[in-house]
Amino acid sequence: MSTPAAPSVLFVCVHNAGRSQMAAAFLAHLAGEKVQVRSAGSAPADAVNPSVVDAMKESGIDISAETPKVLTVEAVQASDVVITMGCGDACPCFPGKRYLDWKLDDPAGQGVQAVRPIRDEIERRIRGLLAELGIEATP
Repeated sequence: MSTPAAPSVLFVCVHNAGRSQMAAAFLAHLAGEKVQVRSAGSAPADAVNPSVVDAMKESGIDISAETPKVLTVEAVQASDVVITMGCGDACPCFPGKRYLDWKLDDPAGQGVQAVRPIRDEIERRIRGLLAELGIEATP
């Protein structure tokens, strides 16, 4: 009996420098190999927001080596779940995909103190997503 393929999740925001990076990092951290994780933006920034990197470090997740990636049609087609991060981003739609929009404050230009509540809300939503997918989060 073969194991079903791991579901794939794509997180999208305009710059792929804050919310989508945090969401992807939390999902990869909590799900491990049980989920394929991607993140991208329609107009990627040059680097991940330093306050986001610092806030994630406080949670024990190092995303300092991550770089913003451009959103491609292929990434959407290869994903089972596509989650936009409340930034009104245009995302190509394909039948059979599950689309969610998480309305979250934008951490751009904010300090670590302002990023923490966004980070914590993203972690809460990621844990909820894992429960919906029937995947147990790693402790």
